[in-house]
Amino acid sequence: MADDRQRGDTPPKAANIFDVARLAGVSHQTVSRVINGMPNVRPATKERVEKAIAQLRYSPSPAARALVTRRTRTIGLITPSVSAHGPTSITMHFTIAARAARYSVDSVSTAPDDPAAVRAAVEALLRQRVDAIVLVVADSTVLEFVRGLDLGVPLVAAAASARRSPHLVSIDQYRGARAAVRHLVELGHDRIVHLAGPATAPDATERLRGWKDELSAHRLEAAEPRHGDWSAASGYRIGLDLDLGAGGAVFVANDQMAIGVLSALRERELSVPEDVSIVGFDDIPEAGYLFPPLTTVRQDFEALGRMMLQKVLVALEEHQDLSEDTPLPTELVVRRSTRANDV
Repeated sequence: MADDRQRGDTPPKAANIFDVARLAGVSHQTVSRVINGMPNVRPATKERVEKAIAQLRYSPSPAARALVTRRTRTIGLITPSVSAHGPTSITMHFTIAARAARYSVDSVSTAPDDPAAVRAAVEALLRQRVDAIVLVVADSTVLEFVRGLDLGVPLVAAAASARRSPHLVSIDQYRGARAAVRHLVELGHDRIVHLAGPATAPDATERLRGWKDELSAHRLEAAEPRHGDWSAASGYRIGLDLDLGAGGAVFVANDQMAIGVLSALRERELSVPEDVSIVGFDDIPEAGYLFPPLTTVRQDFEALGRMMLQKVLVALEEHQDLSEDTPLPTELVVRRSTRANDV
């Protein structure tokens, strides 16, 4: 009897779209199609989904859910468990913007390349009845998973991609990379190698694409890029045997790896910028105080954090559909790690 009372005193958790999908034995996308009355769902499948919705008392309507639960003024934030400057800066500035708008932020970190872990984090946040979910995406497989989500609450992700989406916000990695390479070309460098980030990182993919396209625009050959892991250690390791040639230049996909390259080139008795010009990406706070100060591409993470929150507020408070946004521009910051090629 006591056990029955204890169970009765605990309010049941609200079901979410993933619970319905599990009970019905279908994907959450199929549940979404049934809820929204979309075609191409077999009658038997539709019946199973509708029975699961009824059994779990799932309310797919955000408005209906708000009547029962009321708004929590809490936003769920899912971030990759990495220490890279970009994701940590985006997280910080989004949190500051949300708190200024009187929203609490419930943050969860997951492995950067594990869609299953991200899905589990989404489910946990939905059970806590957050008003919206925001993600900082650092891997292409996670980005594809996020594109397929339909949650019944506003969803916004920070991720670089050539494919635009109303749910994505980004800084223009592609044009930032082209500006970096163009600067080196204008200095007279005709061999510009690229130390790229991880092959599965969306930011790295867009920067690599910009490097290739800018070289192609000037009819310059693109040597096979090398891939690091965003760390100074990987930049150092790769920098020890980069094939630079006379009067070479390096476009490095982030400033941390550029720090490693600078150290490796000193060991090789190559001077920067006299022998090699280097451009980084991010403009970390230390970039202007390296030896020599690093030419780099500055990203406005504060503006991106505000932009992410603004999309959430448009959906929550203005009840409008989200629209595609133009990626935020970057700024090339020229310092003393680049100079004209005299060779």
